[in-house]
Amino acid sequence: MKKIIVCLTILGAMSSMNAQFNLGKAAGVVTKGAKALTFTNEDAIKLSKESVDWMDKNNPVAGPKDPYTVRLNKLFGKHKTQDGLNLNYKVYKVKDINAFACADGSVRVFSSLMDIMTDNELLAVIGHEIGHVKNQDTKDAMKSAYLKAAALDAASSASGTVATLNDSQIGKMANAFLDASHSKKQESEADTYSYDFMKANKYDVVGAYSAFKKLALLSEGSAQSGFEKMFNSHPDSEKRAQAIKKRAEKDGLWKDPGTVALPTTKLTK
Repeated sequence: MKKIIVCLTILGAMSSMNAQFNLGKAAGVVTKGAKALTFTNEDAIKLSKESVDWMDKNNPVAGPKDPYTVRLNKLFGKHKTQDGLNLNYKVYKVKDINAFACADGSVRVFSSLMDIMTDNELLAVIGHEIGHVKNQDTKDAMKSAYLKAAALDAASSASGTVATLNDSQIGKMANAFLDASHSKKQESEADTYSYDFMKANKYDVVGAYSAFKKLALLSEGSAQSGFEKMFNSHPDSEKRAQAIKKRAEKDGLWKDPGTVALPTTKLTK
């Protein structure tokens, strides 16, 4: 798999060792002078689109007739316009188990994640990613990555405007995201959004519970080298699963799924 920019993920970490995303850390690298830069959500949206376009060119994307795309269309097609957002989505055919969303409404789901998640679990992932977009979680991190890519300092950012990046700089901006991880607070808020999304659309909210149970199993698996370590800076998947269960019980929506296990074959539904 070629390098990718990771905006915000349901896992909170890549299963490969070179990518984590932390909004707090990302914001902290902005210099005092660069903080004066006027950076709006519209700027974040524009730069996100450029970054996603770059990613789409540098990763294998499932075609329109690919079974992964057909499945995602079935699940996600009705949510292209969700909660006032215009969303677009694609599948990356890569080995990493993840999904992410960016400020421009781009949602990318990895084929290996689809291999282990049922439809309801994937819907919970999608809801989580929509939550990140709705909550505008990428703005500070995109600003930091932009400043790194454009090599801006206190003097060069004095104009207070966002300059156009060339292709090389867009690639550098993508790589800048690989140095960070996102906050527990934003993950928790996206979890809440996901649950509300599932409930409002009459999906089985237990899917959110079992998705996190699977992530907990992945973090414990000896075959996932480095996976558990990267989870340490993010909300504990087991605790997130139990929070979903508690709320579902309160809402009268809990149905015991039994023992949750990782599938040994690729899931088609």
